[in-house]
Amino acid sequence: MLYEMIAVVRVGKPHTTNEVKEIARTACDLILARGGVVRGLTNWGPFLLIKPIKKNQIRHDSGHHFILRFDASPSLQELVRKTVAIDPRMVRCGVVKMGGRLKDIVDAKGVVEWQRKRRERNLGSYMNSVLQA
Repeated sequence: MLYEMIAVVRVGKPHTTNEVKEIARTACDLILARGGVVRGLTNWGPFLLIKPIKKNQIRHDSGHHFILRFDASPSLQELVRKTVAIDPRMVRCGVVKMGGRLKDIVDAKGVVEWQRKRRERNLGSYMNSVLQA
């Protein structure tokens, strides 16, 4: 099955990208050691969070986002999610099942592209509709 893990790592340390690399490498090594396949890793960089998140008694307003796409069994996916989530450098982590059948995932790419223009356009039309109502 194809999964997509969206992870947010804390920001504020001078070596945030090294932390992101270490966490991603840990997840990838775990997937590969258990017979899974890593399709791709996309680094989106630091962004402000929608709302502040408090984890480990620290308030986080922003986070360094990355997305990992991988093929694995459901039990391996759960193990990867739990392993990454317990890291104290992580702010938030979530896994989404992209598909389980070959016809659903055959065209899935490893890299997830940021579509900022489309999202801003959708948000703009939403805000216009809210303001007119």
